[in-house]
Amino acid sequence: MRELFDEIAGQSETNPMQAAQRAARAVQRKRFYKECAVGEADGGFTVMLDGKPIKTPSGRVVVVPVRSLAATIAAEWNAQSEIIDPLTMPATRFANSVVQGVIDNAAAVTDDVAKYFGSDLLFYRAGHPEALVAREARHWDPILFWAAEALGAHFMLAQGVMHVRQPEQAIAAARGVLPDDPWAIAAMHVITTVTGSALLALALFHRVIDPDQAWAAAHVDEDWNAEKWGVDEEAATRKAAKLIDFNAAAAVLEALHKRA
Repeated sequence: MRELFDEIAGQSETNPMQAAQRAARAVQRKRFYKECAVGEADGGFTVMLDGKPIKTPSGRVVVVPVRSLAATIAAEWNAQSEIIDPLTMPATRFANSVVQGVIDNAAAVTDDVAKYFGSDLLFYRAGHPEALVAREARHWDPILFWAAEALGAHFMLAQGVMHVRQPEQAIAAARGVLPDDPWAIAAMHVITTVTGSALLALALFHRVIDPDQAWAAAHVDEDWNAEKWGVDEEAATRKAAKLIDFNAAAAVLEALHKRA
């Protein structure tokens, strides 16, 4: 079972969630279990395959903090047919990455999320056409206004791609409200790297926006270009793959909120 996720579970010491976001080629093997169920272990919940808990590639038992997340993982295992395809199991991949690479290294994941506050997607605006400028403002300005008013994080905007240095006070204010729970920060890391925006991830975590709004905000420019010039099939395929991981991470945040 462990080798199934060797290529897509968290492996990097400097970025434990990186592998969970890559569309790596997955190892596949035949289904080797009959039944999958949710069990309890170590104050949390685990997934049992024929009575044995699933483990990460390094051999750790995967224990998750919320029953609904364990149920989602179990559903992924139950949905497998003759061949197990880990790429159809985003919740399992996510849990493996957290247990194997984040629980003992959450500070590094937090640092990686916080880096985006210095060059967030929402800071860099189009200069034209006016309709695109207005669309960016409609999706992005409410997040920036929330950050300024609720967090005291006043960020600078720029036109085009020229880098603008953000105030250290703004970065510190936004970083100060990042969660310290490893499951939450891991989910935020996935959302941040998939969308290019830590502010969208932060707003989603604090329920300022919902997942559909976050996804739409992350793809304003891409969707605009698709409307004007047609859909790029390769880009659409990449976007669909990212959406799978985004939805899995957003579901984790929602499960954690319900627990609280």
